[in-house]
Order: sequence, then structure tokens, then C-alpha cells
Amino acid sequence: MIISAPTDYREAARRRLPRFLFDYLDGGANGEHTLRRNVSDLSDVTLRQRVLRDVADISLKTRLFDQDLAMPIALAPVGLAGIYARRGEVQAARAAEKAGIGYSLSTVSVCALEEVSAAVSKPIWFQLYVLKDRGFMKSVLERALAQGITTLIFTVDMPVPGSRYRDAHAGMSGPMAPLRRMTQAVTKPQWALDVGLLGRPHDLGNISAYLGKAIGLEDYMGWIGANFDPSISWHDIEWVRDFWPGKIILKGILDPEDAKDAVRFGADGLVVSNHGGRQLDGVLSTARALPAIVSAVSGQITLLADGGIRSGLDVVRMLSLGAQGVLLGRAYIYALATHGQAGVSHLLSLIEREMRVAMALTGAKSISELGPHLLVQPASA
Repeated sequence: MIISAPTDYREAARRRLPRFLFDYLDGGANGEHTLRRNVSDLSDVTLRQRVLRDVADISLKTRLFDQDLAMPIALAPVGLAGIYARRGEVQAARAAEKAGIGYSLSTVSVCALEEVSAAVSKPIWFQLYVLKDRGFMKSVLERALAQGITTLIFTVDMPVPGSRYRDAHAGMSGPMAPLRRMTQAVTKPQWALDVGLLGRPHDLGNISAYLGKAIGLEDYMGWIGANFDPSISWHDIEWVRDFWPGKIILKGILDPEDAKDAVRFGADGLVVSNHGGRQLDGVLSTARALPAIVSAVSGQITLLADGGIRSGLDVVRMLSLGAQGVLLGRAYIYALATHGQAGVSHLLSLIEREMRVAMALTGAKSISELGPHLLVQPASA
């Protein structure tokens, strides 16, 4: 398959992966309406084309959370990334460092944070959930500090897992799931050899390190259901703030009032996000939610956004809506699943090229020149 556009990687990943893995990555909650709207609403954002603006020299450089980045992009924390490619989190982190962008490691990664940190020369970002086991939270934060990590992404929109029916249909969960997964893996020999056999161990590295025993894929869904904490409140965030000396980014903000609370709390940043449409189906897409949050807290806190971003043009759209940076999730996992580190590097090069074209045609020579003034009409209209 010839890959010439960022969106080509989705079909390439579908061909390579067992169904249960592709559907876990590709799916959302309930009827997946918000998942689809994340993409369609962002695609509907209309930019102003400007001419004769002298765009010979375009810079994508920016600075976020005391880090200089080649582009206003970081790879989002994605659980189980290490089973989409052999030691997938390591490969993705290396690709991000090579491209000069940020990389965020999930709490529920396959590769432990020590393994990923050792693979790159600069500190990564680390993502944490509020879990019932506060001992685990304290332990993993101490381990992150020991690795020189200074930026924490605190996911706040998952007190309980969303209703993800596609997982049960595909064999990620539900009756006879292990047998169904094994049967599917046999039909994808490239993945089965490279990842299924040679990519072991397939456990949740950060959690296994704490418990002293392997927590594998067969335990994954049950562990999430048993350990995510529905009693999460601002008091829990304060506990983390008191313990963590570095930057804190709150991920999963969709409402302007919650954004204001994040400012009052003293967060360094927030991610406008609906968890990729994987939590509460029917909520606003990120593109629709972002303008009101920008209006409520712009200039008071660093605003990132994710959801529906599949291309460099989408990055420019999201920045024009008012975000200062974006997180890439599914887009980079499709590429990781297809060609590992090389796939992510290629995807990022395509995104960079698209950003430069879009900025040239809107007359923006730097990231600071992107903003709502480049929109034909507000996205919420």
C-alpha cells in the first residue's frame, strides 16, 4: 500500500492488526457519535486564504512547559501502545525526539517508564489517572521524578470507563476473549511474529513494577474497572499538586466552568479533550468545545487540544481555534502499527509539510500568527 497522506495510515494499520487491536484503537463509546464528530467538526472549520503575504520563511517552532519544540505537537498518552508495534512506546518516543516534539507515556503502557526514559536523551511527559490505590500513584510519581520527568498529564475524565461496545464485539473483552484474540492473531502473521512473539513481555509495565507480578492483557480490562476511582474530586488533584513539584496538565476538560476551576487550582495547562470520543458519547467535539474555553481562560493557562486531528491541516485548524498546541493520538498509533518508529517519523514529516502549506496559504509565518482571526466564521456558529 502506498502511503502519501497522513490519513493513509489508518487503512494500513487495519490491514496489519488483528481485529481486536484495531477496533480497540479505532473505536469509541456507545454509538460513536462524538468520535465521528471530532473528525467531521474539525474538518468543517473554514480558514481564510490570504495572498501576497511573503511567506518565504515559515517557522513551526514553539515553547510549551519550558520545552522548546520543533512543532506545537506532542504524542498523546495511549494505553497499550506497546502491542501495536514491538516495544511500541520506545519506538514512538524515539520518533518524537527525532522530530523535536513532546512524547507522553500512559500509565497503562506496555513499556515501563524506566525503559522508555532510557531510550531517549530528553525527559518525556508522563500521564496519570486517579486510582483507588494511592500507594501506586505515589510510587509511580516517585519513579517518574527519579527519571527526570518534569511534566505530568493528569487525566480527569475517566472516573469510570466508557461503554465501548466495539471491544466486546471484537474480542478485546467479553466471552471467550482470549481464544478470539488468538484466532485473530493467527490471521495476521506479520504482527504475530514481530509483536506477538518477539515483542514480549506484554504486560502493563508500570503496574507490574509496582505489584511485583505481571499484569497482562487478559487482566487489563478487569484491572481498569476495579482500580479507576469514581470518587475523584478536586481534593485528589490537590493531593497530586502537593506531591508533584513539576508542571501539571489536566486532560479531559470540555466545559468552560471546569477550565476556570483548573485555573483557580493552579494547573499549568489543560487539554481540551473528550478522550477521543471514548467516554461520554454525545458530548461536544473538541472543535466545538474549544472556542468557549478559549474565551473563558485564554491568557491564564496553556491550552492544548486533542480529538479528530488526523493531518497537519487539522493541526493548523485547531491552533486557529485557539489552542497553543495539540496532542496526536490515533493518528500516530496507526503509523506506529504500520511501520514502527519509521512510520511515526514519516507521519510527522507529512504533518510538518501540511502545516507549512496551510500556514503559507493563510499568510501565517509563525505559530504565534495562527488564531481565530484566520477563521471565516466561529466554529460554534
